[in-house]
Amino acid sequence: MEMDFERCYRAVDSRDQRFDGWFYTGVTSTGIYCRPSCPAITPKRQNVRFFPSAAAAQGAGLRACRRCRPDAAPGSPLWDVRADVAGRAMRLIADGVVDRDGVPGLASRLGYTERHLHRMLSAEMGAGPLALARAQRAQTARILIETTDLAMAEIAFAAGFGSVRQFNDTLREVYASAPSDLRTARGRQQAPTGAGTIALRLAYRPPLHARALLDFLAVRALPGVEAVRDGTYHRGLRLPHGTGQVALTPVDGHVAATLRLADLRDLAPAVARCRRLLDLDADPAAIDATLATDPALAPAVAAEPGIRVPRAVDGFEQAVRAIIGQQVSVTSARTTLTRLLTAHAHAQVDHEVVATDDGVSGQQLHDQRGGSPGEAPGGLRGFLGAEELLGLPDSGFGMPVGRREALRGLARAVVDGSVDLAAGVDREEAVRRLLALPGIGPWTANYLAMRAFGDPDILLSSDLAVRRGAAALGLPDTPPTLDRYAERWRPWRSYATIRLWRAA
Repeated sequence: MEMDFERCYRAVDSRDQRFDGWFYTGVTSTGIYCRPSCPAITPKRQNVRFFPSAAAAQGAGLRACRRCRPDAAPGSPLWDVRADVAGRAMRLIADGVVDRDGVPGLASRLGYTERHLHRMLSAEMGAGPLALARAQRAQTARILIETTDLAMAEIAFAAGFGSVRQFNDTLREVYASAPSDLRTARGRQQAPTGAGTIALRLAYRPPLHARALLDFLAVRALPGVEAVRDGTYHRGLRLPHGTGQVALTPVDGHVAATLRLADLRDLAPAVARCRRLLDLDADPAAIDATLATDPALAPAVAAEPGIRVPRAVDGFEQAVRAIIGQQVSVTSARTTLTRLLTAHAHAQVDHEVVATDDGVSGQQLHDQRGGSPGEAPGGLRGFLGAEELLGLPDSGFGMPVGRREALRGLARAVVDGSVDLAAGVDREEAVRRLLALPGIGPWTANYLAMRAFGDPDILLSSDLAVRRGAAALGLPDTPPTLDRYAERWRPWRSYATIRLWRAA
């Protein structure tokens, strides 16, 4: 979004929630910055500046508004469309790459020098990578202060700060309060019980069609990894520093998230992955407005506004699901995936029993340790990793040889680094490398571009369910004709794909 003063000021004057996260409003007379929908009195024009990021506002010496909490606004949907270096960098920063690997690690992942990366992000976001990561650390620290009873020193290091002094200075600068004052302001809010348990709200731009999201995830849920119960989606997570489990409940105005983490340093990447999974940074008003111009889709858009594209918390997991799901039903793919995970769990238990050499049975070891290796707190575990898949015997796959070898080829490519399936991947390059692997064709690569890499403009025109949905709506149902027709849906063809699936 261009920083056009009149357009931004109109959004602030009308308190339009659709623009939350697109930009931030700095009020020079009060020294604070807000989200556009802040309920406070609209500031005078001469006292207003607009910033493309919270980090840019902080760099101008402004502190976060305590009333509208701008750091908790949805992220900008702009990067889904552009998918440029700045967008990739923002996704990697959100996933904690700067905290783990520093700016050199981020620059290396993106293929640029640190200096050039700083210049690009400063031009686009008004702040360099260190400042953007610092803003995220401040938000993570505030969440931990308000939702846990951890000591401040523990929070400082869990949030990614290098020292307690840096932690104190940053929070005073960003929130104009000492960390202890933020906890006092929590008042009677009860911190969640249990070590490593954090409850927070994940903001989104309305509308959100929660039932469509949960229905999609429910029919694909893998036992022991994920489940949908009573309007809540539960799943285990593999995170950079350990395991975790999340419960996500869509409610009016936000998604209630309860996270249980083995290592609190994983809070920021866990939140980023949950937001990505539910597509919470999308702009449904813009998407639906484009799709509704097609008379064939208009009734569905009016009946079900706010349809999102369910994405992924782990690129490798989504790639395995896509390969196994080639030319089979969702139910059949789910059965095969469950068999694969069961074989992995048994192999891990057998390995540990051999290692202990004390006569303990596999079931006893499982019971003593509270679950299988890699299992998250609470019983759900993350999906198996690439190295673990390579360790499985032929008998553990339960699928044709060609598909089994396609999975192994993918896993080897991920392990040796020739294929990157992370959030900040270059989408076009990732698709090109995937297509070079045996057993991966255009449908699989494009399915991953849509769900794992977050490309909003993918039409799976060869997909049988998409073709059936097109026919049901009276649209062309052969791939070439549907591709031509779908040009009018750009840049939101991924959302049209979801609607065609629902029509089928």
